[in-house]
Amino acid sequence: MAKNGLYTGIDIGTNTIKVLVAEYVSGEMNIIGNGNAKSDGLSKGIIVDIEKTAMSIRKAVNAAQEKAGIVIDTVNVAIPANQLQIEPCQGMFQISGGSKEIMDSDVIEVVQNALVRGLVPEREIIAVEPKEFVVDGFSEISDPRGMLGVRLEMKGVLYTGPKTLIHNIISSVERAGFSVGNIVVSPLALAKRVLTEQEREFGTVMIDLGAGQTTVAAVRDNSLSYVNWRPEGGDYVTKDISDVLNTSIKSAEDIKLNYGEASTERASQDEFFLVDMVGRPEPEQVSEYYLSQIIEARVEQIFEKIRQDLEMNRVDNFPGGMVLFGGAAAMPGIMDVAQRVFDQPVRLYVPTEVGLRNPAYSQVISIVSYVSGRSDIEILVTRAVMGDIPAPAPVYEAPIVQTQIPVAPVQQEYYEESPTVTPISKPTQEPEEEKEGIVDRVRGMLTKIFD
Repeated sequence: MAKNGLYTGIDIGTNTIKVLVAEYVSGEMNIIGNGNAKSDGLSKGIIVDIEKTAMSIRKAVNAAQEKAGIVIDTVNVAIPANQLQIEPCQGMFQISGGSKEIMDSDVIEVVQNALVRGLVPEREIIAVEPKEFVVDGFSEISDPRGMLGVRLEMKGVLYTGPKTLIHNIISSVERAGFSVGNIVVSPLALAKRVLTEQEREFGTVMIDLGAGQTTVAAVRDNSLSYVNWRPEGGDYVTKDISDVLNTSIKSAEDIKLNYGEASTERASQDEFFLVDMVGRPEPEQVSEYYLSQIIEARVEQIFEKIRQDLEMNRVDNFPGGMVLFGGAAAMPGIMDVAQRVFDQPVRLYVPTEVGLRNPAYSQVISIVSYVSGRSDIEILVTRAVMGDIPAPAPVYEAPIVQTQIPVAPVQQEYYEESPTVTPISKPTQEPEEEKEGIVDRVRGMLTKIFD
């Protein structure tokens, strides 16, 4: 169940940057603000100019702030599936002092032990998903804290990604003037949002049709079993329309949105629209059917390559079939093409939140939903991975407060008072020396008289 509070997510897409601010009350999501801005500085889903991307992020966040009526300083971001690697991990920790209650510090130790492995310099750990803990041989434990034990183990899934890709995303957000709260593995968050529990259990393939790329992820037994991406998306369709009809990219995008039909079986041969073509003095008439032929050819090609990849990796025949989402998935007729190519059940995921009922918002909603729905043990594991230690528990905070408060004032008093002690002590000694000199002179005079 989602925790109460405000959560902010950002989807850095090739064409559009989307920001969402949601408030959870009694586990229910309430959208209080969202913002969009045209992306700049990205190509095929990859950041190629940090400064331009930061400016686009700032515009989108400012729009969301204005609608929500709050000030945003931290956002949650997702790392896309580009070159994402998934592998099992396992750690063990021998609890000192014999059998005692397992605490946060013990969980942190076992997680960090699971991360002791060699990584190539260009890769970085993104997240660890705990699958189970084992206490003294007792397995399938979701949260071991408070249990008695001597030996603690954790079995989980490790996600790593290209260091450059992760760095560029974080740098763009920080350059825009915001901090990164949580880094989310995009397919993992999407799986928990767009798939049902049965689909995650028995197996389903998710296809995220974006503008600059298409991401494919297979989920089975509640785990990601396959992730891949292709640098082809809705922008390829736009470019095909532009090339074939000899029109500008902007005009091609408008034509696709207003008249585009992915399936020729649904397109009309009797409906026409005007197109401004390069080198033609007057606009030319084009039929919706001819436009559909251009679109269908590209969509079929994208789906066909995905089908071949799935067959090669033996994840092409899951009971849950296919689930489509993403901005390009909103095109009419695309479901018909997908069912024809994949020859299995296909459904389209559309968010139900008011004002966001478009497949393009699937990503940003999944980020907010994922972060808000994490359990306490998942948050602790995330903190251990990010090195955000100590964890927010009294057992760790108390020693820090007790050691820091007395030390600083003592040093400050020493350095402030030491210059004033010396001049005060000197005058008190000088009168004593002068008094002793007078007594000696009187004693000498009396001695001479009596002699």
